[in-house]
Amino acid sequence: MQDEFALIRLLTKYRPSPPPSVEVDVGDDAAVVHPLNLSLVITSDTMIETVHFLPETMRPADIGWKLAAANISDIAAMGGLPRYGVVSLAVPRHWEKHALVDLYRGMYDLANRYGLVIVGGDTVKAPHDLTVTLTVIGEVEGGQALKRSAAREGDVVFLTGTVGDSSAGLHVLLNGNDGTKKRFADLIRAHRRPIPQVAAGRLLASLDAEAAANDISDGLAQECWEIAEASGVRVVLEKDRIPLSDALVDYASQTGYDPYEWALYGGEDFQLVGCVPEAVFARLEQTAHNEGVTLFRIGWTERGKPAVEWVTDQGRTVLERRGYNHFTDG
Repeated sequence: MQDEFALIRLLTKYRPSPPPSVEVDVGDDAAVVHPLNLSLVITSDTMIETVHFLPETMRPADIGWKLAAANISDIAAMGGLPRYGVVSLAVPRHWEKHALVDLYRGMYDLANRYGLVIVGGDTVKAPHDLTVTLTVIGEVEGGQALKRSAAREGDVVFLTGTVGDSSAGLHVLLNGNDGTKKRFADLIRAHRRPIPQVAAGRLLASLDAEAAANDISDGLAQECWEIAEASGVRVVLEKDRIPLSDALVDYASQTGYDPYEWALYGGEDFQLVGCVPEAVFARLEQTAHNEGVTLFRIGWTERGKPAVEWVTDQGRTVLERRGYNHFTDG
């Protein structure tokens, strides 16, 4: 028990002081916080060694950062602000304390950017692989949460940034030599240290009209399918409008891969894909520009059986519904 308390003190050593809204902090049976007069947004993500990361692809600090990013991105997709988090950590023997400290420091580095305070959790032994779970509670104004089911016929479909970089970065890490890894460091960074789009989510939540949104965790095609089915509309994407980074296009050309395969099905970019009425989009674009938020118009919604279609020079085709799935992928 003393060893466990010592580890908890070590892992929270670099945590910033909590705000006044935290009444009871780490060190008691549970944390106590004062929520504002807002709706709560609650999410949770888990990362498991050998499933979500390998030593050759993720450093300990990157694991902590990415776990925080996944949770914060879920809050962003609902239009909220992350507030409080609790961490459950299952540690096998081969993980040394300094590596665990680095993992927590990576998590704190990103959490601090968005006002997310880690207020507690649990630490146990694991038989084989490291498992770490972060649960985050956020806040959003009552009635303003973004939902996948809010898209309507005639909406504009948009993205907040380039897609495919994270999965291409993983490919570089697993297949590239030292020179390639140096040349495509931006893709590696996109995989290890993605940036959740909180500002974009807050902007969408502030609209007078309802907006639909989803974060790109399992690939653009999968996220659009989820919006289409939840909203009962057909989502049509224009290939020429999908934003790809220069690094992605360059790396795809060098390796012979189709960059759109990564963009559509790669996932873990943590951009937002959203839908708003045509009449609202021009105002949204101008406000986004003023606030430094990037938006790319990539398609539209229309009446029809829920599906996602792809417009290319060869015409329209239905995109497969696939992305990363823990229960189907090997």
